[in-house]
Amino acid sequence: MEDFLLFAFVGFLAQIVDGALGMAYGVISSTVLLSFGVPPATASASVHAAEVFTTAASAGSHAVNKNVNWRLFVPLALGGCIGGALGAFVLTSIDGNTIKPFITAYLGLMGALILYRAWRAAKPRAFPARWSGPLGGVGGFLDAVGGGGWGPTVTSALVGAGGDPRTSIGTANTAEFFVTSAISASFLAALLSGHWSEAEGFTTHAASVAGLIVGGLMAAPLAGLVVKAIPARPLTIAVGLLVLGLAGYQTARLTGLI
Repeated sequence: MEDFLLFAFVGFLAQIVDGALGMAYGVISSTVLLSFGVPPATASASVHAAEVFTTAASAGSHAVNKNVNWRLFVPLALGGCIGGALGAFVLTSIDGNTIKPFITAYLGLMGALILYRAWRAAKPRAFPARWSGPLGGVGGFLDAVGGGGWGPTVTSALVGAGGDPRTSIGTANTAEFFVTSAISASFLAALLSGHWSEAEGFTTHAASVAGLIVGGLMAAPLAGLVVKAIPARPLTIAVGLLVLGLAGYQTARLTGLI
């Protein structure tokens, strides 16, 4: 019960931030799971299982409110599904203790990227549609391997290239539902086929997954209020510092400092 309540709180906060910025749900959730000693593949699978529900609600909202650039959406989603499936296969093929330092470093990089996004001034220009497929592939792969990273990779690229923030976030979040579903299906296939050697630990964290789902769904309707109440730049900086702090904590644990 304690795990459920804790991760419901984490999922609630992460979803509010993700709804306001178009990123950080996966990064925050997976970093917290890693900090609690959850293996990388299990952490990523848990986060993506929760995101199937939260991104479905987000995608529907953006589609209804016409926040989606469909010209970018199709290749972005296709590339993301392919890259995500490949990332899930790679992650379930590697021993968790071996890859955990690299995942921690990646999450630290994502925290730095979020801070960088808060300070940079992008020159206005449209993101080339021909690059949306490769961008989705990279974002999907990093999202699967790191347990989060679609938003920091894809949304940052779309907005950083000068795209309209509303449609950039809407397009990225809508595509994320399909990418998350593909990644979750890949983890499930690895589990059923016996390819995933650490899969036995997944059921141990069922309460954490349920908490992430419930917390995320409770926060979804409040995301719009957060956008109006808190300026994006201070919120982005706070997220970046939080992720860097959690990644630093995990690094300290891996090195035996704590």
